Amino acid sequence: MTMAAPSTAPQKINLRRPDIMHAVQAQVLSHYRSELVERIRANGHVISSPGVLTVKLAKEFGFCYGVERAIDLAYAAHRAFPDRRIFLLGEIIHNPEVNDQIRRMGIATIASRPGDEQIAEIKPEDIVIIPAFGTEVATRKKLEARGCTFVDTTCGDVMSVWKRVAKYSKESVTSIIHGKAWHEETLATSSQARANGSGHYLVVFNLAETDMVCEYIEKGGDKLAFLKKFEGAFSEGFDPDQHLKAVGVANQTTMLRGETEEVQRRLRAAMSRRYGVEKLEHHFRFFDTICGATQDRQDALQKMLRTPPDLLIVIGGYNSSNTSHLAEMGEAILPTFFVKNAGKMVSPALIHHWDQHKREEVTTEHWLPGGELTVGVTAGASCPNNLIEEVIERLFELKQVPLPELRSA
Repeated sequence: MTMAAPSTAPQKINLRRPDIMHAVQAQVLSHYRSELVERIRANGHVISSPGVLTVKLAKEFGFCYGVERAIDLAYAAHRAFPDRRIFLLGEIIHNPEVNDQIRRMGIATIASRPGDEQIAEIKPEDIVIIPAFGTEVATRKKLEARGCTFVDTTCGDVMSVWKRVAKYSKESVTSIIHGKAWHEETLATSSQARANGSGHYLVVFNLAETDMVCEYIEKGGDKLAFLKKFEGAFSEGFDPDQHLKAVGVANQTTMLRGETEEVQRRLRAAMSRRYGVEKLEHHFRFFDTICGATQDRQDALQKMLRTPPDLLIVIGGYNSSNTSHLAEMGEAILPTFFVKNAGKMVSPALIHHWDQHKREEVTTEHWLPGGELTVGVTAGASCPNNLIEEVIERLFELKQVPLPELRSA
């Protein structure tokens, strides 16, 4: 499909003006704030009905700065342009309740990877919101050609990864991206490797896939079998015989830090064995690209799990990568239930929760034990405090005890 040239160039706008943001922040607070969560935080992150139920809230949880900024900018666009059409690429963040709220405000959702027909519907006077994960280079260029106004909410940590991947590309270094090849952030990041038309990338999901890459680096192998294994996770024209000679590690910012560090260690060791330590700098690059908020939430949960509660509730969108890793950490130690809202906690005998191994919602019976109980609660960086409040309230309701009064410490 041939698209007409835009009548105007893409515009840059400043939505963080005090006159807009004052009203926006009041609206955001009304939608997502929780006085109960604030009181629990002030009470040492604990709320208890002695002898029945104690809920321990992780020291770091919920919305991070990047998520807050993305939501603020979406609300600001709605306020600043009441008479213009506003479109959001996919989801602003990975939380269904937040995305539903944005749709209720009249912001229309289009595909995160829109086809030419959807893009052709965008007019120069329209507003397009780029989500916190960013968007692929090709999508952005197509939208720029329409001349519309962008509200770019891409997280700064994500853009830092993009810069490093673009640098690898200019140096003819293949980006090995530790992430989920299907995730919006990884799709956007990998596109940066191809931004100048000559770079390459390969996405590894876990350590098992990393070991396959390491083995190929050291020993070579069946190229067709390798490409089939990683189908959909490498750049056009990628040739492992050529493009694994010099690699640089990057990652989806919401992965587990320890796993990313191990990916880096194994690839470094493979390159050292293949080419020698003295030549390593010509064949291997690495830098730390885990976002601080992701790491803070992982560290806080790890600290909680040193003295494990009886069970753990992890709250967040089922497609949220950083939330899934919190659930993964819990599952290794104690009964863990990953829920997107309090409504999934039907009764002490029934809970609907996400199984990230089956990639589907499952049902567990008799999940909430009787007697005295300590429950840990944490939430991913895209989960608002009001949803955390509802889960905590539901726990006390299911244990048939009144929610305790809290005094600020």
